[in-house]
Order: sequence, then structure tokens, then C-alpha cells
Amino acid sequence: MANYNNQSSIANPSPLGLLGFGMTTVLLNLHNADIIPLSIVTVAMGFALGGAAQIIAGIMEFKKNNVFGATAFTSYGFFWWSLIIIWINPFEKIAAADKISMGFYLLLWGIFTLLMFIGTWKINRSLQVVFLTLTVLFFLLAIGDFTGNHLINLIAGWVGIICGLSAIYTGLAQVINNEYGKEILPL
Repeated sequence: MANYNNQSSIANPSPLGLLGFGMTTVLLNLHNADIIPLSIVTVAMGFALGGAAQIIAGIMEFKKNNVFGATAFTSYGFFWWSLIIIWINPFEKIAAADKISMGFYLLLWGIFTLLMFIGTWKINRSLQVVFLTLTVLFFLLAIGDFTGNHLINLIAGWVGIICGLSAIYTGLAQVINNEYGKEILPL
């Protein structure tokens, strides 16, 4: 017999998406802050945790009828995959990314993120911090590419580290609060 109950019995996918986003964002922005070089470590993390884990979380959010979570996680998961494709440029006859193209790419993500930030006003402070710092990060990276100013990219790196850490905190707070059945870590 078909179950017509609209309630989903799947677990909250948000921690998976937030941890995938947060850990990958910290790693990439350690590079942007000139702390580590860009290497296969960041590419692999971006593909697996930043990309695949967020896409899975996004699909699960669709199942839970969470439009915000579904849109955020699938979009940012595919952001990581598109960024990796840009980095490795597997298409011989297509020019590699230049600073102006990357500036527009990051600007578009900044605009999208700014509008998604508005959606967090109804959710919780912790997600507001994640999306506000991510908005600032994208705009700083876009400005850094448009101007060629390395200092702006360094500042963006530190903003990105804060953004990623805030996403990690938010994801782990959701896990811990769920396990204890009460708020242990505030959101």
C-alpha cells in the first residue's frame, strides 16, 4: 500500500552539507590566505566532500521538501565541481580561465549568495553568519580578480576560513544537539 504521508523519515542532511561545505571552504581558503599551496588535496576535497557530499545533502533536502536547503546544497556542490573543472580545464580547445572571467564567475556566486543570505533571516543566527561571510568572501574574491590586488585575496582567504569554520560549527552543532535531544551548542 502506498504511503501518502508527506512526512519524510530520512535524517537531517544539513550537517553533511554544512560539513562538506565548511571543511572544503577552510581548506581552499588556507590557500587563498597563502598558508598552503593549491594542491590535489584541495581538488580532491572539493570533488568529494565539497561537491559530492553537498549534492547528496541537497537531493535529500528535496526529499524533505526543504527548498532552501535543497537549493543551497546542490548549488554549492555543483559550484565545487565547476571550480575543479575550471582549474583542470579538460577541454583542449577552450581557453583557460582568466582573471576577468573568474571575477564575473565569483561575482555571480556572490549575488546568488547574497540573495540566499536573505533566506537565512528566517532560519537561525548560525546560518546567517555562514551566508554573510560567504557573501563577503565571493565579493572580495571577485574584486581581487578584477583588480589583480593580492592583498584583497589574502583578506578574502581569512574571511573564507571564518566562513568555513562557522559552517563546520553549524553542522556539528546540529549533530550534537540532535544526539542529546536538546540544545547543547546554540545555533
